[in-house]
Amino acid sequence: MTRLLRDTLEDWAGEATVPPGLADRALRRRAWKPYGAAVLVAAMIAAVAVFVTVQRDPAPPVIRPLSGITLPPRPSPAPTDIRTDTEHSPPAKFVAAGRMAVSAYYVTRQEPAEGDRTRVRRTWSLYDPATDGYRETPYAWVDVAPGLQVAAVVQGDLIGNRVGVLNLNTGQMLATYELEHPVGSVVWSPDGTRILATAYSSYPDLFQGKGDEMSPLQTGSPRTGYYIIDTRTGESDYHELPPLPDGIDSDAEYSNGNARQDLGWSLDGALIWGPTSSSPDRRFYTLDGAATDAPEGERYQWGTGLSAISPDGRLVLGDDGMPTKITEVATGRVVGRQRVLQLHAWADNDNVLALGCAGTCEDEFNNGLVLVSVDGSKMTQLAANRDSDADGAWRWVLTPR
Repeated sequence: MTRLLRDTLEDWAGEATVPPGLADRALRRRAWKPYGAAVLVAAMIAAVAVFVTVQRDPAPPVIRPLSGITLPPRPSPAPTDIRTDTEHSPPAKFVAAGRMAVSAYYVTRQEPAEGDRTRVRRTWSLYDPATDGYRETPYAWVDVAPGLQVAAVVQGDLIGNRVGVLNLNTGQMLATYELEHPVGSVVWSPDGTRILATAYSSYPDLFQGKGDEMSPLQTGSPRTGYYIIDTRTGESDYHELPPLPDGIDSDAEYSNGNARQDLGWSLDGALIWGPTSSSPDRRFYTLDGAATDAPEGERYQWGTGLSAISPDGRLVLGDDGMPTKITEVATGRVVGRQRVLQLHAWADNDNVLALGCAGTCEDEFNNGLVLVSVDGSKMTQLAANRDSDADGAWRWVLTPR
């Protein structure tokens, strides 16, 4: 087979949207017929299928022209059942409760870098509807859109210049966006149509020292700005946004000493925010990057894009620390205390996904995901406990179903 023919077949494979990781899905691939195609076209497609099947490496991403894509619809009504996996850590089976699900998780590993430095790498696993579990991915960062139908992925080793939109049901890459500036994280807008990608000049998760002696580099954050990618139009607009000062030699109102300063969406998707290392825990910006006031009435769980206010608007989640508490929005009256370490997200108006601890909580790092009632009287273990402070610990990502 000549190089020209091989390259042509690879291009045809991309046009046929052969997904990355085809070997993992070969057994569940569905057959199809080339209706109305000429015999020659059918033969070429068959040749492409043979060529791609024998390859071990993922198929090259599809680079599509500037145009919108149609995303699969969100399930309606969304499922609300409780799904657990307390036997495996990380989970092998789908974990969910009420309106929220563990859509993905990552495992952190420390690896040596240049000089006396350590790099922290994330290995991501995504929800796989075909197996009703999770599948490890080769991507640098992933985020699942509300509804658990598609994921945004950063294609690259640590940071990358390509962002893809992956159909979780088929494994098909619906679109790939080429970016001038490398990005280190992606997050979907609340309505699941736009992707916010934070750009960095270099990989941010780099530390001085090794093991327990690791500390920030004190060189500031390499964040340069961000992209807003609109899947409806295919447009990807870049905006410069320098990082917040580290606060050591600055009297700025907002500061952050961390190198990773990923951006997030406001609850209504009208604004974006960047994390601080103080209180308040975020700085808001317009979509064009101009600093602005925090939106009225919105309250968040610390460091996340999840609302602290219950779906019916009555109650609000309290701060970390055992016991936690939940109060009324209108009066501030405490309506319940919970024997957990952190409150993470509302499953419904009466129950919350939280970080619980094992046994009598002698070790706060021996913890796991639980579902706890507002009054604290009921608790269901959702995922197995693990040592959250250990290298290789897994960390969940929660997404509305």
